[in-house]
Amino acid sequence: EAQPVESGGGSVQAGGSLRLSCIASGFTFDGSDVGWYRQRPGNECELVSTLSSDGRAYYRDSVKGRFTISPDNAKTTVYLQMNSLKPEDAAVYYCVRDSVPGRLHQYTACWGQGTQVTVSS
Repeated sequence: EAQPVESGGGSVQAGGSLRLSCIASGFTFDGSDVGWYRQRPGNECELVSTLSSDGRAYYRDSVKGRFTISPDNAKTTVYLQMNSLKPEDAAVYYCVRDSVPGRLHQYTACWGQGTQVTVSS
């Protein structure tokens, strides 16, 4: 299935904020789970957050309370609001959609264009 495109990365100082966008083109996220992943240099791809098609959100422990995943009303964009950023949040961030409920938690690799997040201490 067609995959969305990421945008919104950039460079911030520790403690700063960024909002990433996962943008659907030619489709909507209606009926799909959407997930944000990241890959830091020398590390494996890791799941950061998901938004299920019925609106449930998941966050990995290290970002709970700092990151928020949310959709727009048109269901063509899913945002990842990242606050209180830490140097260890620096990574390339990827978003993926999947029409099979729960399958995003099984992915082990990051793919796509991604958007770079740099956090300086």
